[in-house]
Amino acid sequence: MAYFLKYFVCNPINTVQHFIVGAVLAICTSHVFAAASTVGIVRTPEGFQLSVNKVPFVVNGVGLGYQNEEQVRALKQAGGNSFRTWSTRSIEKELALAQELGLMIAVGIETGKELQGFDYNNQAEVDRQFERVAAIIEKYKNHPNVLCWVIANEPNLLFDDKGGLADVNPKVYKALGDIIDHIHKVDPNHPVTFTFAGAMKKHIDTALTYAPNIDIISVQLYGELEGLGETINALNIDKPFMVTEFGPKGHWETEATSWGREIEEPSAIKAAGMAERMRKAIINDASGKVIGSYAFLWGQKQERTPTWYGMFNAGGERTARVDELTRIWTGAYPENRAPLSYSITVNNLAPIESVYLKPSAKAKAKVVVSDPDGDKLEHKWYFMKEVSVRSQGGHHEEEPETLPVNIISAKAGEDYIEIEFTAPSEAGEYRLFLYSYDGNNNVANANFPFMVAK
Repeated sequence: MAYFLKYFVCNPINTVQHFIVGAVLAICTSHVFAAASTVGIVRTPEGFQLSVNKVPFVVNGVGLGYQNEEQVRALKQAGGNSFRTWSTRSIEKELALAQELGLMIAVGIETGKELQGFDYNNQAEVDRQFERVAAIIEKYKNHPNVLCWVIANEPNLLFDDKGGLADVNPKVYKALGDIIDHIHKVDPNHPVTFTFAGAMKKHIDTALTYAPNIDIISVQLYGELEGLGETINALNIDKPFMVTEFGPKGHWETEATSWGREIEEPSAIKAAGMAERMRKAIINDASGKVIGSYAFLWGQKQERTPTWYGMFNAGGERTARVDELTRIWTGAYPENRAPLSYSITVNNLAPIESVYLKPSAKAKAKVVVSDPDGDKLEHKWYFMKEVSVRSQGGHHEEEPETLPVNIISAKAGEDYIEIEFTAPSEAGEYRLFLYSYDGNNNVANANFPFMVAK
């Protein structure tokens, strides 16, 4: 018979200060909501399962950095039932929309990262962080659309002087363990997790040594998602898992030009790859331990390019990855699908061949692109300079300058568009972008990194 894993306090709170803070917060910051949902983790003969109010809950989820109301409504229309966040900056709007639309939120709470300079040896700062998180929990713990708490995003991500992965201070996990203990005490209705960049056994084992009370092991995998089953078996942990980020191949996983610029897959290739990895690792999970997943990113962001991770463009147009999630969640593609870009070449060369052009030289570009509904496509070409300062860990990155493309001639067929163009006049690193619009708020993307040199 299935039974519910209950959430207990595993270790006492370290300081009297924390105890007093919790008592004061309970009095001063508690909000009254209709009724908290009771979220459980059920162990069945087949494995673990998430439940909401004792009803099995299969997460059809995305990571959503709130940008506008329309994107949240689009998630509901696509068959989604949950989204995760990375902070509480827009939590009031998110919870209100979630309640209206019947969505559940894995509430992300920002906590300090060593990658960004937070010092976990500074106990005063750690205590202040504890108090801030405790206040958030107390304020929102009774909202009916809270699914779980995600109290840190990739705290294991840290690099050494050579650019390799370094081990974080174990006090990072000790501080998170203290927060989990507190949440278990004041909010027994919601499980607690924090996410790992990747699924490295050493990192997860260290975390469990200092925070054994974590309810869900949350991992973030892109190209490596395909091997999730083998990874879970190798970890051999008797806890449920979530994939709290997955999507296209990450910029650290793809091939690069000879000068080190990452090569982005065209949008149709991204969509097909994401869907196949999702099918193998999540839908057909054989471990019985995967209880939820959140695709990245239901929105748009700049990270190496403005199109790499977002399932929408900056103008709100949907890409093919939205269509694939809709098909997986509902059993059918949407009535009108996004165009599909399959490949891009310059002078008949692929991006991996590291193309150099002379300033203002003539060149040819071809993109294999078509629309599954036969919609007439409008093509827009741009140059973009490369990122000057590359972000780490998905943090803020400035979008580079965009330049117009001088098109000499163009021709198009049913499944391609080809142009002759003039290269930029100044030496430097660039990308040639093609956006193909179908007139129905859908888009296909492709870009090509190249070097202009004298």
